[in-house]
Amino acid sequence: MDIFSDFWSWAWERHHNELSWYIRPFFILPYIYFAYRRSRTGLLLTVIALLTSMFWFPKPETADPQVQQFLQAEIDYLTGEWSVSKVLLSSLVPITMLFLAAAFWKRSWKYGILIINLIAIMKSVWSVYADGSGIAVLVPALVGLLVCNLVVIGAYLFVRKRKRNVSA
Repeated sequence: MDIFSDFWSWAWERHHNELSWYIRPFFILPYIYFAYRRSRTGLLLTVIALLTSMFWFPKPETADPQVQQFLQAEIDYLTGEWSVSKVLLSSLVPITMLFLAAAFWKRSWKYGILIINLIAIMKSVWSVYADGSGIAVLVPALVGLLVCNLVVIGAYLFVRKRKRNVSA
């Protein structure tokens, strides 16, 4: 049990590095790419990369107090009592990711981009609502959302143009 506790402490210290917060939204891009390509292996590897990305970066020299406060609220949430409503609310994360994969698997660009935006908005609202320090995640979330929207819209236009050229 000490090994798990030591690993968790090591990883958690690295999660305070805000770079990990900026890269996490970008995992949406390979996730939807692999869903579009119908690659279960690609989807699985992307989820593993996303789950481990919190400790890819070194422990920060100093952590922003707002970041520390938000992460403490996150730990308190995760380690607190789990009610039925909390389980249902927390289930939205994997459910929306499944819907996102399903949308792109079925080539539904409209629903896919709608779900991407819904995920980012829900995460941002929950973060701010759960604890006022959640404002610390807004910039990374909004930057990630903007880039994801631009890339997905660009990919849609590319695919649409390519299909037109093939059928012409």
